Amino acid sequence: MKRKNPAKKPTKKELARERALFNKHYADKETRYYKRLMRHFRLEKPKFWWKERNLLQKLGLILLSLLILTVSSMYGIARWYISTQSHKELKYGATFIPSYARFFGLEPKTTMQAMIDDLNLRHFRLVSYWNEIEKTPGHYDFRELDWQFKKAEDSNSTVSLAIGLRQPRWPECHMPSWAEKQPKSVWYPQLKTFMTKVMERYKDSPALDSYQLENEFFLDVFGICPDFSRDRLIDEANLVKQVDPDTTLIISRSNNALGLPIGQPQPDRFGISIYKRVWDANITKRYFEYPFPAWFYGFLAGAGKIVTGKDLIIHELQAEPWGPDKSIKDISITEQNKSFNAERLTDRIKFGKATGMREIDLWGVEMWYWRKVALNDPSLWEAGKAGLRDQQCNDCYLPRD
Repeated sequence: MKRKNPAKKPTKKELARERALFNKHYADKETRYYKRLMRHFRLEKPKFWWKERNLLQKLGLILLSLLILTVSSMYGIARWYISTQSHKELKYGATFIPSYARFFGLEPKTTMQAMIDDLNLRHFRLVSYWNEIEKTPGHYDFRELDWQFKKAEDSNSTVSLAIGLRQPRWPECHMPSWAEKQPKSVWYPQLKTFMTKVMERYKDSPALDSYQLENEFFLDVFGICPDFSRDRLIDEANLVKQVDPDTTLIISRSNNALGLPIGQPQPDRFGISIYKRVWDANITKRYFEYPFPAWFYGFLAGAGKIVTGKDLIIHELQAEPWGPDKSIKDISITEQNKSFNAERLTDRIKFGKATGMREIDLWGVEMWYWRKVALNDPSLWEAGKAGLRDQQCNDCYLPRD
């Protein structure tokens, strides 16, 4: 029987030709698929594409490009600033006002001591209201401010002292009744005399860290104030530096809007307030959440640092509710919590840290204590204590030599 010849194995050259032929046909198939796909798209050179756009489309594209460029630049500045500050200690303090503690029926000394002992706060923003210290012309009663400084000194705390006519809390400008009807030419020299008396009394205190001059001076839509002239603010800043040139001078911005504080006067540092959730009494009649992210405030701080060389601090970080058309005392806890509760307080402390600014003064701590001792609701107090315990730097606020 005749044996069949075995199949001849292809050579390497033959295999290579077959592979090339297969790839050629596969590539042709892919090319055809790609051409069919691209028929659904219209690709043109940019100059022709731009010419076919109408005026409205061109304006929209230009505005969109500028918006993207602006926001990207702002975000880049914010990230740069936050990065440059990240190695610094985060220092929390609080505004303390005895009359506000009394408003809640609290004993001011006990309240401040609880802030020191229980919350472990070591920095206080204190006030020097003209209408409380000089109730009659030329007669000064510093007893209340004296014991606040004494508590700060005894606890190794520091003080940022508000001075001038406009200071924290309503009605903002705390003018004594005897000066209210006087013309500026009469009351202003008396104000300068009062400011000088305040600074001379406390400038040598080991607790004094800074002055805050004329709280949010140019915010003329809020408060009851007789004068917003820049010349007066410049003159008062010069007065501070004449009386106590060695103590840091802080002047707060008037609001959170875009803009840089490049005008006069130029203090050692600037301050800014941050309010996140408030009651809109004018338009919506609802609670309103400001949409600004933390990096927006980082941008304000970074841009200010680039342009002026000055640092920015948060002199008021909202830590109390802002309710509908009533004082906090007259609003139920349920309604208060719609604006501000323990969860929001925890988030607010984190928000302050995320801005990159490293000095932050909380606003409304007296109210936490009232909720705790008068309403038997320690939620805010405990949330604040936990947040401060995690963040507070006890060695950051030391008395100056």
